[in-house]
Amino acid sequence: MHRLFAPVVLTMLVLAVLPWAGHASAAVAAEGVDGESEWTWPTAPVRVARPFDLAHNPYGAGHRGVDLAAASGTVVKAPTTGVIVFAGVVVDRGVVTIDRGDGYLVSLEPVSIAEVTPGASVTVGESLTTVARGGHTMEGEVHVGIRLDGAYVDPTLLLGRLPRAVLLPCCAAGTPLLG
Repeated sequence: MHRLFAPVVLTMLVLAVLPWAGHASAAVAAEGVDGESEWTWPTAPVRVARPFDLAHNPYGAGHRGVDLAAASGTVVKAPTTGVIVFAGVVVDRGVVTIDRGDGYLVSLEPVSIAEVTPGASVTVGESLTTVARGGHTMEGEVHVGIRLDGAYVDPTLLLGRLPRAVLLPCCAAGTPLLG
């Protein structure tokens, strides 16, 4: 029984630490050599409507990106510098994909594809398109998916810090919380 205990504990430790290894490299990639960010949120203000939820296997249920609250017609900025490698309709929604040239691909959906040209270069923060309707997102949301060498990564690791939550007072002084 003791011979099995050490390998099981070691395996559990490796599995517990392994996810953090990718987080460190992604955080470093978020800033350029000159300290300027190579990534930015595509919409403002930033409000995550549905967070990233990596599937346990390539075909499993999950959410391979983040959905940001953004009304239809809201300007979508290029989240990074790169080349537009795809702008077209996938099933029922407009999708734009940007290739950074370093293994990262960024996809935005549903967006208007009328003003987007495949092959065009874009710069981080440049107005790119607008939020449209369709796809799996709720109306008034845009999905941001990022892949590194084909594997999905959590966009929040690259796009920057989320705005801090502000807790407001709930009750007048002396009023019980649960009345």
